[in-house]
Amino acid sequence: MSRTLAALLLASASIFVTAPASRVFAETPAIAQQVPATVHYRSVKIDGVNVFYREAGPADGPVVVLLHGFPTSSHMFRNLIPLLADRYRVIAPDYPGFGQSDAPDHTKFEYSFGHYADIVDTLLTKLGAAKYSMYVMDYGAPVGYRLALKHPDRVTGLIVQNGNAYDEGIRDFWNPIRAYWKSGTKKDRDALSVLVAPETTKFQYTDGVKDLTRISPDNWVHDQALLDRPGNKDIQLDLFYDYRTNLPLYPQFQAFFRDRKPPTVIVWGKNDKIFPEEGAHPYLGDLPEAEFHLLDTGHFALEDKLDEMAPLIRSFLDRNIAK
Repeated sequence: MSRTLAALLLASASIFVTAPASRVFAETPAIAQQVPATVHYRSVKIDGVNVFYREAGPADGPVVVLLHGFPTSSHMFRNLIPLLADRYRVIAPDYPGFGQSDAPDHTKFEYSFGHYADIVDTLLTKLGAAKYSMYVMDYGAPVGYRLALKHPDRVTGLIVQNGNAYDEGIRDFWNPIRAYWKSGTKKDRDALSVLVAPETTKFQYTDGVKDLTRISPDNWVHDQALLDRPGNKDIQLDLFYDYRTNLPLYPQFQAFFRDRKPPTVIVWGKNDKIFPEEGAHPYLGDLPEAEFHLLDTGHFALEDKLDEMAPLIRSFLDRNIAK
């Protein structure tokens, strides 16, 4: 080793040894570490089927129930759950025929929105959730609102994201489905097969989205794999037909809003063609105090607008629910 190099090494060692410990640590950049939320993946048997659900957060925290849409599952909330679970007990079920829940043959099991509401009700009772806020999206709206009609005193708040409760929100996209409602024929039923095709599944995630690089292709690959299970198309076609039973309940849903006035935040993808913006505005007639946010995105708004939606949702819950 050269004398010059040895001298440099000796000088460096001397500086390190003699520097005050407080100064050494003070000059080290602080690294903030947040312990990620632990999400539990569980199932419980209800009406003879295993109902899967995700659960996270403190057992004694205010309950937030996340109700998914078509054709997805609790998977749609995978990124939101950890952002709420430090303070809230989050429960996100998969309806039978969706996600990781059982999917019995449609001739042996009633696939209907009324049955789904009863199943979610039973699940929440089993889990000891006596009061809860609900995030309702797409199919989650009629499921959640039917649940609210059953137990209006249990609902502490609503997060509404492209979930319809007004005639104004059923527009052109629904015309082929309306034709099936009217006729009930096999021809009109078969015409709806396109709604479970890969191109439609991808469309639901990408249409109306400005920056497609923010949308993971895993979404439609995951959903389509589950749609393509044997017998699942008939399950979905049964549900398309049963959706007609929700519309006559709209006046009751609206009366619940007016009479109970649950704290509500609306976070709506305004470019959605399935549940368009026209279905968002009427909420304010019945819930004039609702917080209202139209987002420049499409149907599955959480996929590209989580960074905007999560602070809005969290602020709403902290101000209205965590009291």
